[in-house]
Amino acid sequence: MEKEKDFLGKEPVNKLLWKLALPTVTAQIINMLYNIVDRIYIGHIPEEGTLALTGVGVCMPLIMIVTAFAALVSNGGAPRASIYMGKGEKELAEKTLGNCFSLQIIISLLLTTVLLIWNRDFLMAFGASNNTIEYGVSYMNIYAIGTIFVQLTLGMNAFITAQGFAKTGMLSVLIGAVCNIVLDPIFIFGFGMGVRGAALATILSQAVSCIWVLNFLFGKRTFLKIRKRHLMLKSKIILPSLALGLAVFIMQASESVISICFNSSLLRYGGDIAVGAMTILTSVMQFAMLPLQGLGQGAQPIISYNYGARNVDRVKSAFRLLLKASLFYSCLLWALILLFPQVFAALFTSDPALLEFTKTALRIYTACLLLFGIQMACQMTFNSLGNAKASILVAVMRKFILLIPLIYLLPLIFSSNKTTAVYLAEPVADFLAVSFTAILFIFQFKKALAEMSNSPKQN
Repeated sequence: MEKEKDFLGKEPVNKLLWKLALPTVTAQIINMLYNIVDRIYIGHIPEEGTLALTGVGVCMPLIMIVTAFAALVSNGGAPRASIYMGKGEKELAEKTLGNCFSLQIIISLLLTTVLLIWNRDFLMAFGASNNTIEYGVSYMNIYAIGTIFVQLTLGMNAFITAQGFAKTGMLSVLIGAVCNIVLDPIFIFGFGMGVRGAALATILSQAVSCIWVLNFLFGKRTFLKIRKRHLMLKSKIILPSLALGLAVFIMQASESVISICFNSSLLRYGGDIAVGAMTILTSVMQFAMLPLQGLGQGAQPIISYNYGARNVDRVKSAFRLLLKASLFYSCLLWALILLFPQVFAALFTSDPALLEFTKTALRIYTACLLLFGIQMACQMTFNSLGNAKASILVAVMRKFILLIPLIYLLPLIFSSNKTTAVYLAEPVADFLAVSFTAILFIFQFKKALAEMSNSPKQN
């Protein structure tokens, strides 16, 4: 098994990146379908589809918080486990896995309790109206029960990918996605459950994925195994993992805060139709975010392992390939959205008014998407190198320092069309954030390479 896992340090980087990235990108595309398929079906419910879509869209901030907590633990723990593997410290890698597993169970139970008790209050604060609140509450009451499945599936699957088992990680997502796509129309339309059916299909599908993931990590094929002796939380293990995962947590949890800001502003200036369009815009952005995250996750084991092993050339090569692939994808998707916005909008609604409104909003909202490959490649590499401070800084810069203030400032500047001004906040923030991240990365990456050059390679 020792020789098997050393392929991260031996195989040609070009071949290895595609070997790992293809399954992780595929997994993220599948995950994207997993996340948006509910909204596609819900948006086409006869007579009430538009209001139901808006109501479920308001649930997105809460769902983002759930997934952000999974990322907090896994995106800090998984890279550290890879780095320990590169150093030949398997015991520390398994301690990290065990501690993260225990913490995610604790977090899941807390989140379930909070969501069941206060979901209506949260949804009203997040932009639900009297017309849409009942749809949101119906969805969240069921979704909350399956929080533990979401947490463990997303969180523990990162440790499968971090060991280089990218195909197994892809299958974890594929199994749940297929179940969800099959169950959604059965529960929504066949049983007439509407949004409650969509939520039930989601949590049942996540439960199936969860069983698959845990069966692998407790089984014989995995290099790092969940062991009973490593389940007790240790501060020296879990706190550094949380510090590293904090950047991804901020990036994802801030999407929740930003959704609140967008929804409340759009409800004020444009009404339910503007909030409904935002649900579609957020869904379309997942076409960019999730595959780019998949590329980063494919590169993460390579960068982290070779950073731990002090293989400078392999770290540099992996980042260059990641940057080129990410930039190519973001430019391609940007061009497709710019040329065919109606195709993307029509996935989620057949309402003529909402469709026409969304076409224009989509072009504005994604105006700087072509640069987003740079942002994601740099940010994922910061995480792969264990650079928690830089990861947190770029996440805070884009979301809190730039985007949230712009949501409120731009409508004051462009008062003739305040709804458009709200949507414009996204591309303006993206342009400034990418510029900042690229400059910071140049200095921090050179520093990391110099530190590796001055340290002996690991055998």
